[in-house]
Formats: sequence, C-alpha cells, structure tokens
Amino acid sequence: MGTKGYRRITGLLLCLCMVFCCLFSGCGKQEDVTAKQEDNKSDSIQIGLSMDSFLIERWQRDRDVFVSKAKELGAEVNVQNANGDIAEQISQIEYFIKKKVDVIVIVAIDANSLDDVVQKAKKAGIKVIAYDRLICNADVDLYISFDNEQVGALMAQAMKKALGNQGTIIRINGSPTDNNVNMLTEGFDIVMRGSNIKVDLTEYSEGWRAENGFKVTSDYLISGKVPDGIICGNDGIAAYAIKALAENRLAGKVFVIGQDADLDACQRIVEGTQYMTVYKPVEVLAQRAAERAVELAKGVEIEVPSTIDDGTYEVPYEKLQPYAVTKENMDDVIIGKYHQRSDVYLNISK
Repeated sequence: MGTKGYRRITGLLLCLCMVFCCLFSGCGKQEDVTAKQEDNKSDSIQIGLSMDSFLIERWQRDRDVFVSKAKELGAEVNVQNANGDIAEQISQIEYFIKKKVDVIVIVAIDANSLDDVVQKAKKAGIKVIAYDRLICNADVDLYISFDNEQVGALMAQAMKKALGNQGTIIRINGSPTDNNVNMLTEGFDIVMRGSNIKVDLTEYSEGWRAENGFKVTSDYLISGKVPDGIICGNDGIAAYAIKALAENRLAGKVFVIGQDADLDACQRIVEGTQYMTVYKPVEVLAQRAAERAVELAKGVEIEVPSTIDDGTYEVPYEKLQPYAVTKENMDDVIIGKYHQRSDVYLNISK
C-alpha cells in the first residue's frame, strides 16, 4: 500500500474517532439533563389528595382551589376519586404510601374506617390531614374544617326564627358515617333545647344520597302529615325534599333549610321555595389546607388554637366560620363572592 493509501486510512480513522466522541459527548449531556430533571422532580413537594366523590357540587370547587394553591406554593398534587367506595379510598391511600408522598389529604367517606391506613401512613413518615371531615381514632396531624357545630346552630336559629319557636319539623340528615353529621346535630340540639319545636322524624342519607330527601318527604306526606319545616343535611337533599313538596303543591309553604350554598339552592332561596342555606367559603378552606399541607411537608411545626377529640386522641383542629344565607342577605354574603347575580337571579323576572 502506498503513502496515499495510508493517509486515506488515517484520515478515515480520525473522522470516525471524532464522530464517536461527539456521540458519546451528546449522550453524556442528555444523561446530565435527565438526571437534573429527575432531581428537580424529587425536590418538589408531593401531595396525595383522596376525595370522597364529586357528586356533591362543592367538592369539585374544593379540588380545583386546593390544587391551584398547592401548585402556586411549589407542590404537585395527585388527586384520586374514590366515588363513595371506602375500600377504594383505602386502596388509594395505600397507593400514596407506596409512592412515598410527603402529605396525604383525605376527604373521608367513613370516619371510622380509615384509622389503620392512616397509622400506616404515619409510620411511613407521611403527614396526614383530615379535610372537612374528621377521621376518628387516627391521630391525624391536622383536622381542618368549618365549625360544624356552628353550622347546626345556624340552622336551628333560622328555623326558630321562621316558625316563631313553635311547630313540627323533620330532619333528613347526611351520611351516618360522616362525623360532621354528629357535630351538626349536636349544635342544632343545643340551640333547640327549651323550644316548642318538635322534631317528629329523623332520617339519614347513606352515602349522602340526595334522592333520599324526596323519599323521606314523600313518605311523610303520604302518612297524612305536613311538617312546618325540614332540616336537610345539604342543599342536594333539600332539592329533592322541595321536589316532593312541589308535587303536593307545598313548595314555599314549608320552611326548608340546607347547607353548602349550591347555586340551585341560592336560586331557590330568592325564588322562595327554600328558606335558608349555610355558606361555607370553600375557597378559604381549600387554600388554607394547601398552605398547611406544604408547611407540614417542609417540617414546619404548625400551631392552631383548638383541638378535637377523635375518640382516642386530641388532634389539632383548625375551624373556619360558616355563614347563614337567606333571601335578605343573599346579595351581601353570596353575590360576587361565591356566585354571580345573573346566575342566582336567573329565574326571577326583571
């Protein structure tokens, strides 16, 4: 082989070496970028949010505000919807534990069925927040909700005002597995003590099934009795109770009370078929819960002025203020703050 041949081979080898060097150099940079991305991802706070379901109007708003606020604070939120199935909710919480999230926030389906899985999370070093509904015997790191006894007290005060402290009412409560129902009832009963208002019937709605409001009200009317008022666990139940009253030409003649300030409930109030609802500013609750979750994830020792007995432990309890809403104060409390005037007064002729 001549001198020119050697030069050609040498040149080819040099070119190949340069190509390989560039390729390996590129791979190295890509691996560095990927590693940095993984590091950044692991540095962000991970929050698991386990929801009961989204059948009740307000829960979608809670979720959206919580996720938005958490992201604003630099946290990532994994939202799971249990669709009212407690076994599914337990499975989802176990999934969060396996994922080693920093904080688990739970809207409990059953207050008495989550203590074991919560303890499992805490043993894994994961902080747990009971959102809106207390989890019993679980020793959660924080219970944040509205003052549910005050919710019941507001309902009782409104009913006493409507009836002039005398009459017969029925109660269609929410789910018996929701501890808030017990707290609401306690607040209601304290205000009602010594009054001349008789509670003739008390029923519960498994899984917060709103249609139970129709069944209970219809059955009561079929028995030949007409209540002066109906206390409903929420506005969804109230909607069905009013439907039963309407079918008997009694809508607007019986004082119906609910809670959550759902849009259709506010519409019924200004229309005159529902007397009152309890407004709980969920934006405030969701934002505050997100802030607390991030604080717990960062190891901040949070301080709250109250505690509550969960059946076994005294747990930190941050409670927010609920508000009574009637036709008289609808504009001041709701309009522009929770719903728009055009929506609330949609069915009212100008």
